[in-house]
Amino acid sequence: MQIVFCMKVNTMERTFVMADKATEVFPEVDAEGKVIGRMSRAEAHSGTKRLHPVVHLHLFNSRGDLYLQHRAKWKDVQPDRWDTATGGHFDYGETPLEALAREVLEEIGLTPVQYQPRLLRKYIYESAIERELVYVFAATFDGTPSPSPTETQGGRFWTVEEIEANLGKGVFTPMFEKEWPKLIYDIK
Repeated sequence: MQIVFCMKVNTMERTFVMADKATEVFPEVDAEGKVIGRMSRAEAHSGTKRLHPVVHLHLFNSRGDLYLQHRAKWKDVQPDRWDTATGGHFDYGETPLEALAREVLEEIGLTPVQYQPRLLRKYIYESAIERELVYVFAATFDGTPSPSPTETQGGRFWTVEEIEANLGKGVFTPMFEKEWPKLIYDIK
């Protein structure tokens, strides 16, 4: 069962979801990101390895600390682990920036005027159950994010030293650990 409720934040609507919806529709894309079809969330995560796009936002403060979200225990992929500030699937028909704006608002309550995202790269990530075309963004924000109580179990800023000390210990998602070496290079 999925429970959804909404609230307005500035002029954007923030949606709170209590469970991943297996019937959500994602675009299927080629390696360049061109839409070639559509699929449900269930199909995307069932081992078909059909490529679908996602966005990640790495949110730094001006001291160089990185905000990470604690993924909810009910998530169907990587529950109860620390991950990028925001990460999520494109809805069918969305552009990368539209998907990013929606996911950032849903997960940490920020509107696009509060952060200036820059695209760092895109790459293909493959796990045992899925293949994703990952659009990696970064931004600087010195305020306090407002993590969704239903999308996450909260979040906080981590120092580089804290992150380095916890790598390989099952604290973070494998995808975050894959992105970290390139990300740390980008900020140095």
